[in-house]
Amino acid sequence: MSASLSDEALSRQIETMMVEQNPRGMQHLYAMQSTGTYLRAAQALHKANGPVLIGTGFAVNNTFETDGPVGAIALYSVLDTLGKQPILVTGNPLYSALKNDFNCFELPINSIENARTFSIKALEQLKPDCLLSIERPGLNEHQRYYNMRGIDISEHCGCFDFFITEATCPTIAIGDGGNEIGMGNLAKHMHGLNITPSVTPCDELLLADVSNWAAYGLIAFLSRWHNTDFLADIEPLNILQYLSERGSVDGVTHKNELTEDGLHAMHGQQLITRLRQLTRQNEV
Repeated sequence: MSASLSDEALSRQIETMMVEQNPRGMQHLYAMQSTGTYLRAAQALHKANGPVLIGTGFAVNNTFETDGPVGAIALYSVLDTLGKQPILVTGNPLYSALKNDFNCFELPINSIENARTFSIKALEQLKPDCLLSIERPGLNEHQRYYNMRGIDISEHCGCFDFFITEATCPTIAIGDGGNEIGMGNLAKHMHGLNITPSVTPCDELLLADVSNWAAYGLIAFLSRWHNTDFLADIEPLNILQYLSERGSVDGVTHKNELTEDGLHAMHGQQLITRLRQLTRQNEV
């Protein structure tokens, strides 16, 4: 067998793949990062022995958008299989939609004033070994939440920011636009983007054209290290159908349809196929 790519080289390929369509300027932000982000984030998940908290859910029209929960559910499934004790952390209505099928922890809505105290107590209770935020709204410099249209949505949001900033374990955040938790790492580079940026930082920020897709990049590494094709069992269309039945909407179109950020589920499925091919070609 020919020599395989190193984990570092594989990470660079995945990182480039994740921002190749560049609908919201993530290529520009990626150029400002050190390479190896997906590898380092995957290593943090791989090493976790205790609970892994996965914050997700972005408020749209009194419900939740499809981008974020799809990737969170996919990652939850793999981490659960590996015995990592995943917990989905979100507020209503997504919390109520998921709590019967997943281990969930509820964020109170519109509680920014008390959020730090709440978060510290929750971290003491849950004792996580790793935290991951995937497409959660991040606080801006005025401690408010804004969507991609520049609308203040604070009254509809639970606060996961202080889980990330108060945690003593590794923290990972995934975003695709600039207003998500974790984007504080690159806030000074966002003047050219049409967004009210989040200032909430994290240890490792993963960029993607669609946040759901970043979860598949992490799963690719877990598949490689465990010699198991976890991506083979992930079908975005099925997860979108599950969420749609519970009231989800596309974050771009605001319609209840089986899409993510205006894109058909086949785009995510095609990316999974490419990741599977990439990791098979580079098996150790």
